[in-house]
Amino acid sequence: MNKKEEYTPGMVTVIHTFGRDLKWNPHVHMVLSEGGIGNNGLWKPVNFVPYELMRKAWQKVLLENLENKIKKEKKEFKRLKNALYKRQDKGFYVYAEGEIATAKIAARYVGRYTGRPAIAESRIINYDGGKVRFYYERHEDGKRIEEEVDALEFISRVIIHIPEKHFKMVRYYGKKYKWM
Repeated sequence: MNKKEEYTPGMVTVIHTFGRDLKWNPHVHMVLSEGGIGNNGLWKPVNFVPYELMRKAWQKVLLENLENKIKKEKKEFKRLKNALYKRQDKGFYVYAEGEIATAKIAARYVGRYTGRPAIAESRIINYDGGKVRFYYERHEDGKRIEEEVDALEFISRVIIHIPEKHFKMVRYYGKKYKWM
């Protein structure tokens, strides 16, 4: 695209820290526009998104930003970063469901991940005063997995996902659109 215009896409991101099994699984859900706004304020649609490039770009941006924020253990992080580049040579995982048809559907998607607790009460099968039994559906094959853990272990798995006070779980980025 025209580099002089510096086209900027619109995006909304939601930080999500848990997987279905309540383990620590930090990842980002993102709604990204298929196009951008240039310095002239006009919208430029994009019909092709290079997912292979997106995977590598996401990896680079994330690792570079983390490296810039880390104050201590810089050498250890550089080793980890190099190992990640080697192990994840195709970049970090990007799953693209496809086009979201309406703003209402996009809002529903973002809302699903912002207001969602780490586990729904309905997934808790039993609590006997000492152990908690719950289930989740495994992502890979949809199989129902039941797990029983000590109540304190269960609580620790849940509270690790409570964000710090005033931490922004949702971020947005973009430029104002000039209507024609």
